[in-house]
Amino acid sequence: MIEATPVSVVMRALADPTRRAVFERVAGAEEITVAELTRGSGVTQGAISQHLKSLKQAGLVIERPEGRKVYYRAQPDGLEPLADWMKHYSIFWRDNFDKLRAVLKDIDPEDTSS
Repeated sequence: MIEATPVSVVMRALADPTRRAVFERVAGAEEITVAELTRGSGVTQGAISQHLKSLKQAGLVIERPEGRKVYYRAQPDGLEPLADWMKHYSIFWRDNFDKLRAVLKDIDPEDTSS
């Protein structure tokens, strides 16, 4: 069995549109409860809790229990595996676009758009 890498875990967690929306709401708040996330979402409290569980397992949110409430906030380093993966490929694309630009300039040396 192939073991999931951290970037795969983050991507899988954010692949679901509802879960991504929950993450965006958590990230946009200092702290937020399940009840607050449920209000106006059109999603049941149980479903929100399941999405939060997946986000927590992926390292994207952390929880802080206080009495009967649990407060969620975005994990500061949670998106780091995804950012690192994107950085790796941005270098790849930047290098390839630079090469393409050079080839196009060789084809049309009078083109001054670059």
